[in-house]
Amino acid sequence: MNGSTLPAIAIIGASLAGQTALQTLLESDDVGPVTVFGAERHRPYDRPPLSKEFLRGAWDADRCALAAVFDPRVDWQTGVAVTGLDSHSLTVRLADGRTRDFAGGIVIATGARPRTIPGADLDGVHVLRTLDDAAALRTQLQTDPVHVVVAGGGFIGAEVAAACIERGTRVTVLEAQEAPFGQVLGHEVGEAIMATHRAHGVEVRAGAAVSALHGTSRVESIEIADGTTLSTDLVVLGLGVIPATGWLAGSGLELDGGLECDSTLLAAPRIVAAGDVARWPNHRFGEFRRVEHWDNAIRQGRHAAQRLLAEHGRSAIEDFVTVPWVWSDQYDNKLQVVGSTFDFDEVMIAHGSTAEARFVALYRRGDYLTAAFGMNHVKIITRYRRLLSNPVTWAEAMTEIEHIGRVGERAASR
Repeated sequence: MNGSTLPAIAIIGASLAGQTALQTLLESDDVGPVTVFGAERHRPYDRPPLSKEFLRGAWDADRCALAAVFDPRVDWQTGVAVTGLDSHSLTVRLADGRTRDFAGGIVIATGARPRTIPGADLDGVHVLRTLDDAAALRTQLQTDPVHVVVAGGGFIGAEVAAACIERGTRVTVLEAQEAPFGQVLGHEVGEAIMATHRAHGVEVRAGAAVSALHGTSRVESIEIADGTTLSTDLVVLGLGVIPATGWLAGSGLELDGGLECDSTLLAAPRIVAAGDVARWPNHRFGEFRRVEHWDNAIRQGRHAAQRLLAEHGRSAIEDFVTVPWVWSDQYDNKLQVVGSTFDFDEVMIAHGSTAEARFVALYRRGDYLTAAFGMNHVKIITRYRRLLSNPVTWAEAMTEIEHIGRVGERAASR
């Protein structure tokens, strides 16, 4: 079959992962027609700026857009929702009832959707996932609300809080855990992050799970699980996300906390997945889960496309193994996590000081170093990212601390 044009391929999800998969497919001269379905009306765009530069008003929508892909083989179907899939016949069903066959295969990159709570349909209640979400929130922030409540103290919630403060708005963050970020980063690290928010005027309430929103046509108050209420003018829900797999019910694919794939990102013959929707075994850390990060979307998008090409004998079949990396900019602080903090047994401050908001924390699971978190220590985190590319025992990591610290400090002083 080599040397011939491949049958039609579909990419479902005009996301970063979907666009990266598209660009990878187009590198092969054997790839024929590719149809990209996107439920949103926009062409692919970058999501990280939505809660930072865009929300602050420093960027416009055009600056968030990803580089346009122009190729006669590509049919862009933006604003077209896919509502079903038959994994055996490789047939997709569209919202208008039409069906399309894609014998060449399908890349699923539909991402995730935000969690909500009762009352989320009230005016003044926002989630932040899409460009339209961010635009609606920014428009209401321009009316100078007196008080914004952010429900959820994770990365999105923290970034939204920082952006609102920089716009001059009063902000309260409600976090269900006893320490924000405590479950994923540990109590001490979580407190260090939130200390920077308190220093900028954010009121942070831990152990405050949100149960409902109240108001007539517009939100007026937010109810906490202990029965107390808090008045507000605007609410942003940062309660995490759910993989967008509802449209795959009855598809014949395995769905369990995401679209289940094998270690190569193959979900079924000629069906691959990438990005927030994909749940796969990452052998580097012995985990079977999803990774909701920008860097992962790019890497998986490329790998999923190559895996689909391998179904046609155009590429090698390889496992997708990665060291996750995520960053967050909050005020003037740069936060980075490399590796996996999932289910850690111990966290240790290895460099710097949490009191000075400049430190690196290391995470142990069993006998191994599995992750490093850095606040305002980019050079040192880069060293740990390289170290974590291969398994490293906790004992070995302890012997590297002094050396990495010296190298990182020298680099930072240049």
